[in-house]
Amino acid sequence: MGWESIELPDAEIALDRAWLPEPEADALFQALLDTVPWQVHRIRLFGREVDSPRLSCWIGDPDASYRYSGRRYEPHPWPPALEPVRERLSVACGAGFNGVLANLYRDGRDAMGWHRDDERDLGPQPVIASLSLGAARRFLLKKTSGVRTPHRPRAGSEKKSGRPPDAALELGHGSLLVMRGATQCNYRHALPRTRKPVGPRINLTFRQVLN
Repeated sequence: MGWESIELPDAEIALDRAWLPEPEADALFQALLDTVPWQVHRIRLFGREVDSPRLSCWIGDPDASYRYSGRRYEPHPWPPALEPVRERLSVACGAGFNGVLANLYRDGRDAMGWHRDDERDLGPQPVIASLSLGAARRFLLKKTSGVRTPHRPRAGSEKKSGRPPDAALELGHGSLLVMRGATQCNYRHALPRTRKPVGPRINLTFRQVLN
């Protein structure tokens, strides 16, 4: 299919709905499902720590420790199945990646709330390459409002505003979404729950941690 531009003001977003061919996507999905040390991470929500509604693992180079959701994570080593994918992504995106946050959504009850990938460790205009494997899920984008401050709004505040998302994308098996430039400054994104019966999904968000 090739790349398509997602037209949103003050953002640079591109999507390839079939970046990884299906046989390769199938093999990678199964390899990661079997070999990644999946964990329930603790996240800060409304001022307290709770279990995240998904399984996760921070993977990266030895010096790529990463802080998000109020905690710092030391990287797990790269699984052999991910090394060639990282190299191909670097060529496709024109950017280097020294870490990847892997999330496993076990079914439609697992989700990701509104947030930005704008941690200081990533620099002011990070390149985020998001590779999806397994069941297709809806990915929402919503423009931020007001002046940006060092502190994020509480989780769920965007939903309570009642304003619909500015874009809704279905990210399927083998799709690659790339966000760069000022996207993280100007937009939040989320993966909402669904009542539809869906199978497991693995999402890999490759990034460059600045040490």
